[in-house]
Amino acid sequence: MDRRRLITSGAAGAAGAAALATPNLASAQPRIRWRCPGSFPKSLDTLWGTQEHFARRISEMTDGAFQIQVFGPGEVVPALQVMDAVGGGTVECGFTSGYYYLGKDPSLALVTCLPFGLSSKQHWAWLTHGGARELYAPIYRDLGLVAIPAGNTGSQMGGWFRKEIKSVEDLKGLKFRIAGYGGTVLQKLGVVPQQIGGPDIYPALERGVIDAAEWVGPYDDEKLGFNRIAPFYYYPGWWEYSPSVDLMINAQAYDALPAQYKAVLEAACAESWHWMSARYDVLNPAAMRRLIAAGTQLRAFPREVMAACYRAAQDFYAEVGAQNPRFKAIHAQWDRFRVEQTQWARVAEDSLANFLAVSTASR
Repeated sequence: MDRRRLITSGAAGAAGAAALATPNLASAQPRIRWRCPGSFPKSLDTLWGTQEHFARRISEMTDGAFQIQVFGPGEVVPALQVMDAVGGGTVECGFTSGYYYLGKDPSLALVTCLPFGLSSKQHWAWLTHGGARELYAPIYRDLGLVAIPAGNTGSQMGGWFRKEIKSVEDLKGLKFRIAGYGGTVLQKLGVVPQQIGGPDIYPALERGVIDAAEWVGPYDDEKLGFNRIAPFYYYPGWWEYSPSVDLMINAQAYDALPAQYKAVLEAACAESWHWMSARYDVLNPAAMRRLIAAGTQLRAFPREVMAACYRAAQDFYAEVGAQNPRFKAIHAQWDRFRVEQTQWARVAEDSLANFLAVSTASR
């Protein structure tokens, strides 16, 4: 007997049996192809990059069976019409923020962020363990959507201004590109808010159609070139402490997915939410140094202006709540969470952060 032949043939037989016993995951899963337009320019490798990131991760997690093709603004639909395209079934999903669509329901502002709201850490806690998603799921369902948090920029800057802001009086008549309810709050102080999609902000500022513009922070703002046409860079972006970006999914398309793919969407979006936030934290400090070295004049909003804006924001929330019971209920829950988180952070984190800031500055 040829022992080597017997061993070889036996090993081959065992390998063949193992191959037959191991399922082909890609063929065992339904093959799905979705299209995903987004609201953020392709030139911004963190916002746009996050859209690419979650699509890639979904493909990797399903061995290529679930593919999402991503598109920039204007390639399928304009930047601020993504929600309409998804809800109407033109596309299966989109990468955008709820506060671009406040005309549909004011509660969408809470999904993204409210002025003087939560930090990114606190926002994630509210979304995942604070009851937020259960509260706002019916809002999206009414619009034919399911939404999964898929990105967060972290703390933003206050924007680029052609002239200095030294008092509340300087805000009057200012044409300011600003998204969400930050613009509505500032309108109470005389600002003329303008909602303009990302690709169109620079030309509007350059031509003088607007006097000031906010976007995200140093890394993206440097790429968009705002420092070339507006010298004063203000902070903090109190209206966008931690704006969240959603993967908005057509409700019928979502409901038709197998449970495994729904779990993959949740995992990929959660990863992408933190991927975006962490990437901005890495990239913004160096970009800020470059901007200042190139002549950007960094300014803090005067305390008088901040206080006036805070009061205007609280008045506005009361007004909206009086007209919209759903906003009132969600805001009340959100505000209790915010106050509790702020008090805890003041003890546990802010005290150390302030100490380290002073200690580092003296080195």
